[in-house]
Amino acid sequence: MPSRLHFGEDDFLRCRFAVSPLWETQEVVRMLKRPERQGYHAHWLRRMGRVAAGLDLTDLWLLMPQPGHCPDWLCPPPIGPAATFEEEIAAVRASDPQAARADTAKSLADTPGALDSPRAREWLRNPARMIQHLSDVMEEAWHTLVAPDWPRLRALLEADVAFHSRRLAEVGLGGLLPEISRRFGWRTGTLTVEFRGEHERRLGGQGLVLMPSVFIWPDVVSTFEPPWQPTLAYPARGIGGLWAEPAARADRADDVLVRLLGRGRAAVLTALDEPATTSALAHRLSLAPSSVSAHLTLLRDAGLLTARRYGHQVLYERTPLGMALVSGDG
Repeated sequence: MPSRLHFGEDDFLRCRFAVSPLWETQEVVRMLKRPERQGYHAHWLRRMGRVAAGLDLTDLWLLMPQPGHCPDWLCPPPIGPAATFEEEIAAVRASDPQAARADTAKSLADTPGALDSPRAREWLRNPARMIQHLSDVMEEAWHTLVAPDWPRLRALLEADVAFHSRRLAEVGLGGLLPEISRRFGWRTGTLTVEFRGEHERRLGGQGLVLMPSVFIWPDVVSTFEPPWQPTLAYPARGIGGLWAEPAARADRADDVLVRLLGRGRAAVLTALDEPATTSALAHRLSLAPSSVSAHLTLLRDAGLLTARRYGHQVLYERTPLGMALVSGDG
């Protein structure tokens, strides 16, 4: 059954993209419980499986019914386009206890028997303590599972935002949304999302947050209930190659490109299949950030790259000349 989001004139002016480390933490926890989500992440699971097994995620899983409602207070829409995890978890810790209690009870009701469990009774009796406990578990999951790979994850998510921002400028919102996911349909100001359950909401001038996610694949999340800002979370582009080893990316640069630019600069230019930051490229290529920064500066000065700021990050991407050099069409 579809969900429908109805846009008014003001909503088109309030659509934005965002990246959320808190969201990725929730979704990696969910992915560990759902084998059908793990296909693209087999390499990560082999590397992190023992570490993940050492975490007690039972309480978070209790609030992730499938299908069913997950508490919005525990993973609200992003508070900004590039908020840090520390900023986001601080907002979670500041949740109103009574609102969190009602939201949690709604989630527990979607798992048979959960409302009558000792853990649920304890939470509903003392929602303030529940907020702090679940925030602690989420924070431990972040530091253990997500933070070590966050530069790589953030680079992929920001590349998705850069790509879809360009497409938004080219084809408009109605053209972009069906491109993002086959589950999204657009007709005369109404977004239809193929999702479990039926939902209808008028955006009412709040606009829409579009949020790529690595670990949400193959699902989408269509909206948050009021008072939360409407949000669409969808699988980010490029997750198929996310965990590929660097494997001497410089070898991909052909001999002519290496002779023209030098091996280091050729490797950096070749690695920019998607826009990326200095730190992401350094991690991807196993090079010192200072070396990558020097290569990026020279490549930009030569007209092979452009740079633009996104939040606190600077994203580099190839110019048409840089693309032609890498493809051999120059």
